[in-house]
Amino acid sequence: MIDQERVLAFIHSLDKGNSELLTKIEKEAKADGVPIIRKEMESLLRFLVVSAKPEHILEVGCATGYSALLMWEASGKTCKITTIEKYEKRIPVAKTNFEAAGAQDFITLIEGDADAILNELSGTFSFIFMDAAKGQYLNFLPNVTRLLAPGGILVSDNVLQEGDVCESRFAVTRRNRTIHSRMRDYLYEIKNNGVFETAVLNIGDGVALSVKK
Repeated sequence: MIDQERVLAFIHSLDKGNSELLTKIEKEAKADGVPIIRKEMESLLRFLVVSAKPEHILEVGCATGYSALLMWEASGKTCKITTIEKYEKRIPVAKTNFEAAGAQDFITLIEGDADAILNELSGTFSFIFMDAAKGQYLNFLPNVTRLLAPGGILVSDNVLQEGDVCESRFAVTRRNRTIHSRMRDYLYEIKNNGVFETAVLNIGDGVALSVKK
């Protein structure tokens, strides 16, 4: 049987590392208890951005700007990114990080509730990264679908919820049953609604890769 932890440690050992600024942001986020994407998700996100070469990216869930800057660097520091964040304490930190990277003219941070903001956004994006409140993914989906260009890529992070999504609703704690049900509904929708071609991968805490037909 494969030792998954050993394999994961080996894969991480191959990583070339991040820029000095991203390394600093990562350390600060971990020290402050701010969730950021896992290492294996970083590699996948870089690969997708380099492969797809998106000119306009929409990120739902900015936190302190780590993943936005990672995508911007992967694009060759040329793409435009619109990112959304509602937590007031994280917004000034993200803005400071964007300025430190010299990315303030490329990354636009919109402050407020993602559901309301998505409803007001117009235009299209060729790449959308969702890493916000997991129980809201299904609510976000109609607007995310509207905003994603045909042939565009939707990346939904943390969809396996540490494996809970695979369990019966009665096997998860009562307080997690709503998000458990909503995530299962979300995964079923993006796999079966005919709008997307979707692959669900057991990477990090689970990621769904969807292409709009």
